[in-house]
Amino acid sequence: MSNLLIRNGRVVDPSQSLDQGGDILIEDGVIAELAEKIEPKRDVPVLDAAGLVVAPGFIDIHVHLREPGYEYKETIATGSAAAVAGGFTSVCCMPNTKPVNDDPSITRFIRERGAAAGLARIYPIGAVSKGEEGQELAEIGEMVRQGAVAVSDDGRPVMNAELMRRALEYSRSFGVRVAAHEEDLNLAAGGSMHEGPVATRIGIRGIPSAAEEVMVARDILLAELTGGRLHLCHLSTKGSLDLVRMAKRKGLDVTCEVTPHHFTLTDEDLAGANYDPNWKMNPPLRPKADLEAILNAIYDGTVDAIVTDHAPHHQDEKDLDFSVAPFGIVGLETAVSLALDRLVAQRVIGLSQLVRLMSTRPAELYHLPGGTLQAGSPADLTLLDLRTRVTVDPSTFRSLSRNTPFGGMSLRGRPAATIVAGRVVWEAEN
Repeated sequence: MSNLLIRNGRVVDPSQSLDQGGDILIEDGVIAELAEKIEPKRDVPVLDAAGLVVAPGFIDIHVHLREPGYEYKETIATGSAAAVAGGFTSVCCMPNTKPVNDDPSITRFIRERGAAAGLARIYPIGAVSKGEEGQELAEIGEMVRQGAVAVSDDGRPVMNAELMRRALEYSRSFGVRVAAHEEDLNLAAGGSMHEGPVATRIGIRGIPSAAEEVMVARDILLAELTGGRLHLCHLSTKGSLDLVRMAKRKGLDVTCEVTPHHFTLTDEDLAGANYDPNWKMNPPLRPKADLEAILNAIYDGTVDAIVTDHAPHHQDEKDLDFSVAPFGIVGLETAVSLALDRLVAQRVIGLSQLVRLMSTRPAELYHLPGGTLQAGSPADLTLLDLRTRVTVDPSTFRSLSRNTPFGGMSLRGRPAATIVAGRVVWEAEN
């Protein structure tokens, strides 16, 4: 735990409706005071944040860290390094490892490895079903007792509606959300990109929007039936977001997330990428109308969180033909700059709303410490530079993997520093 005085920053904290200049004093890894002016105490290091935004630490509730089992793609240590370099103080990691995180011993292992890395806080998400096979519920209660903050079969949908019903009922008992990967495997079978005119033109088999939307509709109905806590992962279509609006109007405990790649890129962009598998992701990139619907849903509050869906793959895997290469891109080291450039600089939303979507609300959804700068809270902070332009250079990533479509893109805004428990764990180079 560390002591630190952060001075002269623009403090943005939606949890306290703050957007003003001020200083923050950290003592023993906890926020001790937030005031317009704090006189430095003897022997307390001072960080001058003039020209920077000081926000509650950003939290990514949808990350794939690959360990155990796929350490050639990413480890908990390298994923933690990528997280703090991207401005994230906490990440929640999905269970599709090998073995699957469907057992409390694996949940505990992930927590211990995260603590040993000593960078970002690592929170495991347990599996809904044993082996993510969709046949039998995993030991949800035991995983929660070992630190699982949600349950999900992400990477796969829960196709069995009865199993999903039981998972939602358990979610009430254990106070966690079921994070659902919404994909009808029968409708999506064999597809590699969005089904539509672009896919037809370039000769790639498509995945229809309905493959996502029918599962969203089903699980909203099951949430209504059970009173369960449903969180919808990486939504990508207008129809899905309309269904979420309907659920929220009815007062259901239904929340959702979106990714930067879905509010930044379209299937037309993919068509211009010469069949580069680094543009292959699931859900796939959709048409411009869906991108605009996502921006509208971010603006009007339908969306609860912005996540990366960080999905590292080895270069040899992504060098395969587009149709057989794995889905997924890395995102931890590009998400904040993409959000600042595409949402804040272009005035889709204000900075306070972005902080809410990337810190305050994710903390609320999964009951995590953080998301606020109130006195007594963990001293996890993300400092932002809104003015500096950066060019995405995958060769500099801390992640083990480089599978991104954003290489060479120029973006306005970046993380400037990441602080966890009062300790500066990463700073941007000038």
